[in-house]
Amino acid sequence: MRRSIGRRGRRRSRYPFVVAIAALLVSVAPGAAGDVGEKTGLEAAVASRADLLWDAARKIWDWAEPGYQETKSSALLASIVEEEGFSVEHGVAGIPTSFVASYGSGGPIIAILAEFDALPGLSQEAVPTRSPREGPDWGHACGHHLFGAGSVGAALAVADGIRSGAIRGTVRLFGTPAEEGGGAKAFMARAGLFDDVDAVLHWHPGDVNSAGDPTNLARVAAKFRYRGRSAHAAASPEAGRSALDAVAILNYGAELLREHTPDRTRIHHVITAGGDAPNVVPAFAEAYYYVRHPDIDIARSIYDRLVLVAEGAAHATETELEIEFLGGIHNLLPNDTLSKVSLRNFEALIDMKYSEEERGWARKLQESLLKPRPLSSVSELRDDTGNTTLGSTDVGDVSWVAPTTGIRAACWVPGTPAHSWQAVAAGGTTIGRQGMLMAARVLAATAWDLLADPSIVKAAREELDRRLADRPYRAALEEGQQPPLDYRKPPGR
Repeated sequence: MRRSIGRRGRRRSRYPFVVAIAALLVSVAPGAAGDVGEKTGLEAAVASRADLLWDAARKIWDWAEPGYQETKSSALLASIVEEEGFSVEHGVAGIPTSFVASYGSGGPIIAILAEFDALPGLSQEAVPTRSPREGPDWGHACGHHLFGAGSVGAALAVADGIRSGAIRGTVRLFGTPAEEGGGAKAFMARAGLFDDVDAVLHWHPGDVNSAGDPTNLARVAAKFRYRGRSAHAAASPEAGRSALDAVAILNYGAELLREHTPDRTRIHHVITAGGDAPNVVPAFAEAYYYVRHPDIDIARSIYDRLVLVAEGAAHATETELEIEFLGGIHNLLPNDTLSKVSLRNFEALIDMKYSEEERGWARKLQESLLKPRPLSSVSELRDDTGNTTLGSTDVGDVSWVAPTTGIRAACWVPGTPAHSWQAVAAGGTTIGRQGMLMAARVLAATAWDLLADPSIVKAAREELDRRLADRPYRAALEEGQQPPLDYRKPPGR
């Protein structure tokens, strides 16, 4: 949503191998959550698709498409499940690269989330030293190529179980674009797409394996655009009104604002446009801001104070201000009922370890890390129950609507930070493949348990209702706000 401040301050299928299908005829007793022995066919169903999933992940890694522009990535994942009998609806919630794919009928309805957008400025070859790729400067530094393909693998394996009659219900795969700042899931939640879902499963690549639900930070995003008047910076500086000066004042004001914000507040920005030549007074400049806090209402109140700073910068520089509010996303609501199921499955299934070749590659990459950790830690599982992480995700909005749980799988070399070239590099190797398949197995086993024992999802819904209490979900979006489909495009002047 955009609004303006004037110069005077005025507001203006292919099926898997036959052996996998046959094995899925084994049934699961209600309440047997985490008993992998009773879901042996599920393991085979994932394993039989390993090459298919890795091929999809590598293609998405190569394409590295920006948020809301993931046309090839979205189409590829949707086509894979459609070939295996899923019904697919494209372009939901007014988002061209979103989709919802369903298999089965009746309840419970178990949703699995898939992401596939890349990040700017992080192009990288799949090698253990810094080596940007030729072409667009985008890279999968948060591993969403693995996220999307791994979730597809889990959904297909669960669909096999429904097809065989071993379990009953519906598995629904949500193709969710633009997690990195675009907030697609907030728009999808507002559109009611999760209202009939009984439980939602998600995962994320990382440098550790973890389960047990943490919470995180809510986030508000906006772009501040200033328009002034150009002039020769030396011959007639008095004739110019610098948009870049306005951004500089905004940024300085934001630094001072930090001192007077609640604990665990995060404010950060980039300057996306600031002029083209030092001898020309910049007539256009833009800053892109995030404001985070564990509570969405507090994050929004801090953002409102940041708007006052931005307006002051416009007054001080006699420039016009346009604000594009990109929306807010909620913090994650944990669900202990569901997380205990995924944790038990992860404990039963974890078998990750590096080959000698992978260890050599990883040791070389660790030379560039500030805090490398033992490579053997990829065989360990951490319980994150009760923790608060300092990132944000639009999965938070989903968790306020339907019971939600997630896991993290080690797809990067231990010690690798997210949003780094090292994450991009590992995500293009068998290290990333191994973590992706681990996640697919755990998600599939967890979904199986929820379909086999509806009492679990009933208890999960009761827990969500208790957590919401008298604070029902309300999207942190403006009235009538549409998805910012061009938020990754260069700023207009």
